[in-house]
Amino acid sequence: MLALKDETWAGSWPFAPHYYVNNGAQLHYVDEGQGEPIVLVHGDPTWGYLYRQFIPSLARHRRCIVPDHMGMGKSAVPSVPYPYRLQHHIANFEALMLSLDLREITLVLHDWGGPVGLGFATRHAARIKRLVLINTWAFAPWPGGPLPRLLEIIRSARGDKFVLERHGYLEPALRGTTSHVEHLTTTVMDAYRAPFPTPASRLALLCWSRDIATHVSDPSYAVMQQIEHGLAQFARTPVLLLWACVTPCWAHLYCTGGNLCFRRPRPVGLRMLATLCPRTLLSVSWRGSKPF
Repeated sequence: MLALKDETWAGSWPFAPHYYVNNGAQLHYVDEGQGEPIVLVHGDPTWGYLYRQFIPSLARHRRCIVPDHMGMGKSAVPSVPYPYRLQHHIANFEALMLSLDLREITLVLHDWGGPVGLGFATRHAARIKRLVLINTWAFAPWPGGPLPRLLEIIRSARGDKFVLERHGYLEPALRGTTSHVEHLTTTVMDAYRAPFPTPASRLALLCWSRDIATHVSDPSYAVMQQIEHGLAQFARTPVLLLWACVTPCWAHLYCTGGNLCFRRPRPVGLRMLATLCPRTLLSVSWRGSKPF
């Protein structure tokens, strides 16, 4: 049986592993191609495998870097710090980016990759050339309306048993947010399950949902506010906003005719538009849900 670091899942992940250690946490990343860097950051419950079909094409023209957050993908699952918080993920990502001394970066950020990547970007705006934001947010409190039932379970007293013992989160999260579930083949699902074979390996899956800042007393509330306050730095930065038309975390948004429409005042998409890029944003939506 292959070790996780060497596994390719029937050749669907043929990329050489690279590792960087920050504060004792071994972080995995892919580093393919040469030239101007494009950094693609995943969310929860995925890992770098999300971008498996992007990497070969991008790496023909640019340097393509795809990290895994601690506790996810081929990265280690440290016992400390615990629980994992947004500030820890930002610190890890920041350390990796600075160790590689990346500049002129195009950041591609999905889901929790948004707060993590923008946490770095707001601290190092001079290193950022472009932003691509995919179904994400950068505000406190949580702007997406009521949390989906699945996330509420994780955030409850039942969450530890549900996520760690029953492994009840990963599969419904992937299948419930994928429009074309036929793309979730046995090989693909094996790759997404592989980092989480035991209860001890699932710590990150428990932490992400519990770290969504819905109230000022939540641990990551201040960090999210700092990120929001830093977004104005990118008012003249090219930004591409990609938004799925069907997604449970943003149920108050919908799309018509290729345009974003809003059902609530001050929704997350509108705030992104107004805060990030009043002049330079190209807004694109597609039909379907998260492209896992």
